[in-house]
Amino acid sequence: MDILKVLSRGIKPTKKCTHGAGASASGAAQLLPSSGALPNPQFFHDDVGGATRGKKRKRRNGARDEKAAEDDEEVALSDVDYFAPKPATNEASSKQRTIAAEQTEQPPKRKVKLLDEDECRQILRSHRLKLTVFSGRTEQAAAATKPPKEKKAKKSKDDEKKQSAKSGESKDDKKQIYTQPLNSFGELRHVYGVSPQLADNLTRQGFRAPTEVQIGSLPLQLQPKTALKKAKDVDDINVGRGIDFLGVAPTGSGKTISFLIPAIDSILRRRKKSEGDGQDGEHVLAAIVVAPTRELASQIVNEGRKLAIGTDVRVVLMKKSLRLAAEDVKMEDQPEREGASLEEDSEGESDNESEAGTASADGSEQEEEESNAEHDEAAANKKDSSAAAAKPPAKVDILVTTPKILLNFLSGGKSGVKKSLPQVRSLILDEADVLLDPIFRKQTMTIWKACSNPDLSLTCWSATMASNIEALIANEISKRCKRVKCSPKPLIRLVVGLKDTAVPNITHKLIYTATEPGKLLALRQLLHPADSGPPLRPPFLVFTQTIERAQALHDELKYDIPLEAGGSARVAVLHSSLPGSVRSKIMARFRAGEVWVLITTDVLARGVDFAGVNGIVNYDVPTSAAAYVHRAGRTGRAGREGGVAVTFYTKDDIPFVKSVANVIAMSEKQAGKSGQDGAAVQKWLLDALPKVAKDDKRKLKVRGVESRRTGGRATITTKSTWDLKRERNRVQAIEASKKRKKMQKREAAGGGGDNVVGGGGNDTEEWGGLDD
Repeated sequence: MDILKVLSRGIKPTKKCTHGAGASASGAAQLLPSSGALPNPQFFHDDVGGATRGKKRKRRNGARDEKAAEDDEEVALSDVDYFAPKPATNEASSKQRTIAAEQTEQPPKRKVKLLDEDECRQILRSHRLKLTVFSGRTEQAAAATKPPKEKKAKKSKDDEKKQSAKSGESKDDKKQIYTQPLNSFGELRHVYGVSPQLADNLTRQGFRAPTEVQIGSLPLQLQPKTALKKAKDVDDINVGRGIDFLGVAPTGSGKTISFLIPAIDSILRRRKKSEGDGQDGEHVLAAIVVAPTRELASQIVNEGRKLAIGTDVRVVLMKKSLRLAAEDVKMEDQPEREGASLEEDSEGESDNESEAGTASADGSEQEEEESNAEHDEAAANKKDSSAAAAKPPAKVDILVTTPKILLNFLSGGKSGVKKSLPQVRSLILDEADVLLDPIFRKQTMTIWKACSNPDLSLTCWSATMASNIEALIANEISKRCKRVKCSPKPLIRLVVGLKDTAVPNITHKLIYTATEPGKLLALRQLLHPADSGPPLRPPFLVFTQTIERAQALHDELKYDIPLEAGGSARVAVLHSSLPGSVRSKIMARFRAGEVWVLITTDVLARGVDFAGVNGIVNYDVPTSAAAYVHRAGRTGRAGREGGVAVTFYTKDDIPFVKSVANVIAMSEKQAGKSGQDGAAVQKWLLDALPKVAKDDKRKLKVRGVESRRTGGRATITTKSTWDLKRERNRVQAIEASKKRKKMQKREAAGGGGDNVVGGGGNDTEEWGGLDD
């Protein structure tokens, strides 16, 4: 024992426990998401018992964590122990690198043995993974598994329609399976034959342990035959042509990597096979990734390019000037209309400006988007018509796009599809519940039909997936198979944890503020936190309902940060009315830590990855339960602990808070916090809140809280009504003065001032002064 190290511990400050409910604010700061990523980004690892392998795996991880904790303690001691040898830090870092190498790599010559079904079942259950086959099973085998029909009470046709519309298929057609889990990223190379360069890129990017969604989805997407090799009673599941996949996993759980790895690997396999056949491995558009917003699409491109380093796989973001290799189709081959559920205004929506599926909650924003889209579309058509013949198609392997911009290329700016993409073999819908919502559904379905390859594979991903969206996907797959005359692939769904709940590693907080001024006061208290309550320290996001409210809140808060700390530069606002270059600069500044408080609308609510966001504030109540899940998911990503999600609500929000409270209650139940004193939602609150009617839910999703759209008492300001009236009168006086001067100039020039509305001496009657 080193006596000098023991003596030096007396001057080292003790670390306070931050896991308990009584943790201090200083201790809780050590667990903020901005402090860095955890070695293990997994959300769940339950001890289900009954499997030796599952227990061993947990003990090994525990021992590894204890060893890493000892190494961290040695590093921390060396900072205050001036007598400790300096190479201790290097030794600790070498040990950490060795541990990371053990987790990510395995000896190349080592053959990994596949697990039997019981071991697979235990591992999948310990990570709360549930895999279900929805459709595509062999008809004879599926019919054999159905129980004999029994005489039951007759149901009305309306009940049967409701049941079929709700589930999409009967319960007998759904089957739970237990596939091979991905225990480490090293298995990608040695078990599933992933390219060594792709596996090395994963290691360089710092991926150590696979997350739950990667554990359950990657084996099925890469080699479904291997994943189902040890499973029982899967003879009716024919995966020879691949699978269609639905992934429902919490926000920040690694869904982007889960669909990029199979997409890149399939391109490399096809290219290797073509080179073996004596053909050149040229760039052919093989996969399309569709995302609802420009920010999310740019993020996917960045992640894809990191994984494709050294593989010659080109990941490209769709632009208006980009030309793709496509085939012309006849007008009679146009996709049929989706019916009354498809809103006509979806045709005019911009590709980058829909606020991630809740743009309809902001009417002014949507109208502006439509006018901008029409103007941009007309300009793009003129450019394309002049340069289309001379410009060669771009060399693209994976195309990442938003719906409208790709639809403009396919339709040439006119209604109906005029081009098809028969070479595309993989269609990936990120945030599929929004892309298949009425706002985007027509555009997404048109793109889906334009991918006319019979072997097309569909993968859909989101943190929230309603049953009607799942039924819609299953029905459209069956319709497409009949149209192109091919056998349907098995449709397999993966659910991680409880469906449609927020991540379990963040703290939720519901705060009643009574009025709009109360919300502004509560937000200022978060900017200057007291000792009580959960810590909310910059950087954090503030979500509002409309663009006008976001801009008004920015005007109120931009002077709250002292000049010594950066002043108004620390507070920024981002919404879809800003130009793309301005939005990109604000995103870069926020990621670099230059912006501490970012006020935004739902344009940043989905998919965008801010690794170090310490919390989010719902200044306005989310328009749906799914919107709350995605907003809260901007913090606590990749297993980071200490994130806080605060929601303000007033008297106007009480009829709509029940949906948010239910999501919080389910999330706390999943995290084991249900019924505790520190829980955000108690049973008495759930019982007291009124239930939300279906019509109210529909109106809230489309319009938001109506009082916040019309201004008036819901205006975000600290000025009194008298001051607002004087300011409004002053603006009107200036406008009236300009009109008078303009009219006088016209009269002096003989321009016929009598034809001017309100001209002559009657103009003074339009406005009666400041006291009007």
